[in-house]
Amino acid sequence: MIIGIGTDLCDIRRIEKTLERFGDRFINRLYSDSEQAKANRRPNPASSFAQSFAAKEACSKALGTGFRKGVFWRDMVVRNLPSGQPYMEITGGALKRLNELVPEGYIAKVDVSQTDEYPMAHAMVIISANPVTTNSD
Repeated sequence: MIIGIGTDLCDIRRIEKTLERFGDRFINRLYSDSEQAKANRRPNPASSFAQSFAAKEACSKALGTGFRKGVFWRDMVVRNLPSGQPYMEITGGALKRLNELVPEGYIAKVDVSQTDEYPMAHAMVIISANPVTTNSD
């Protein structure tokens, strides 16, 4: 069952300007070490930061809180499966909120889709709850 859906569009040029103005102060406030490393491996780090920014915004919307009620930027980290598929790792206040949304006997799954076409980056997050299955031999 779908628990929440969020989407966000981010202007990469805005992130470029913010990086020029605030640099590491901005990066360290919003992004995990792994997100920073991933962005810094790219030819245009601002594009990767913008995609993660959009994904975090989209996730906060899917949680139904935005960045309030204990949900912070670094509580949501965009990670990738070995196949490259992105997903969201949720901790802290965001995890607390997620746990409030998921019915007992269900487990949350947070899917992320990201794309960019300069000058825009887009992300969509779908939070679903799937029944916990038990193996009875």
